[in-house]
Amino acid sequence: MIVPVDVSKLPGPAQKILDPSGPMPLKQMAAKGVVPGLKPGDIVTVIAMLSESTDAAIAKTAGESFLKLPKPLVTGALAGDMLPWVLDKLVRTYAGDFNFVGQFLQHKDLDLDTVVHLATVANEAVTELIATNEERMLTCPAIIEKLYLNKSTRMSTADRILELAVRHKLELTGIAAFREAAAAIAQELVPEATPERTFDDDQFDHAARIAKETKLEGDEDTHVVDEATGKEVVTEKARTLGAIWADLRPPAKIRLLQLGIDALKRDNIALEGNADSSAVRMLGVRDPNPLVAVAAVKSPGITESEIGRIATMRNVSEDVLRVVAMNRDYTRSYAIKLALTANPRTPFAFASQWIMHLRETDLRNLAKSKDIAGAVQNAAKNQLARKGK
Repeated sequence: MIVPVDVSKLPGPAQKILDPSGPMPLKQMAAKGVVPGLKPGDIVTVIAMLSESTDAAIAKTAGESFLKLPKPLVTGALAGDMLPWVLDKLVRTYAGDFNFVGQFLQHKDLDLDTVVHLATVANEAVTELIATNEERMLTCPAIIEKLYLNKSTRMSTADRILELAVRHKLELTGIAAFREAAAAIAQELVPEATPERTFDDDQFDHAARIAKETKLEGDEDTHVVDEATGKEVVTEKARTLGAIWADLRPPAKIRLLQLGIDALKRDNIALEGNADSSAVRMLGVRDPNPLVAVAAVKSPGITESEIGRIATMRNVSEDVLRVVAMNRDYTRSYAIKLALTANPRTPFAFASQWIMHLRETDLRNLAKSKDIAGAVQNAAKNQLARKGK
């Protein structure tokens, strides 16, 4: 918490202006920015304090003056000591001014709560500045959280600061999918054995490869020269969502699932077609990395209709179906319960508990089906037998 200004520690002229019983003409002049005899830092402090005055007219005038402080005055104030409360007010007012922000972030009196706020509202250029100070982020993990959740933060930067948190064993409770993202990073540090592949996995990978085949209109070129390597690469404009997804690291995929399609646009990545956040989630639940898949089904904005589609998918992991099955909000839907019961990848412990609640017609279909788990088929037959059907 930022400590309020102690007026008694300000210079005499400043105290006189801020004294509730002080001369009104003096306050009116100061509210307009006319404060002779004071240093730049004290002038800014007086105007900031007057903008919080109980006198509405004084507060309005001072507030307008604070929004239009001359740059030399602000620069002069930042060159000396500043009260954290005043500095916080400056940051909140001039957060979009890149020249000022650089000075704010280097000031010795800057409060960590101010940096947390700045990380929340900062544009791309400012997020890059904030992310350069690893020591400050480790001291105040909330800065990492706010940068990660800020859609203006580049994917590569979010990836780097999240890895910083994982390497230093920080627990970021403000990030909903932090455990999955942290585990994904840990997997990269210590690779696990490749899981057994299925026909559906092969089909999905084949589709991902096809997604990389791009088409352009007119006489546009399909490739550009990468200045770093000198090699030709597919132009970003031509790339589909599937192609972009395939190139992302698991932690970056998890962040994209949390923030939605806008997170890609901040990286100046143009997408073909009309891809939206729902398309990202559908890619996510089919991702071969179960941590990414689970983060997808838990991502904000997911709808019941999407859950219904996921419950029918044969190329999602058991972990995804388990998350759906354990969510009571989802399993209130009869259609979702039926889809989960009929899905051979749903753990039997969940599928079996809904057998007794299914309609007779659906039980008959399950009992005859060859596309479901044998244990579920037998359970459906037994339930029919108990009903004398």
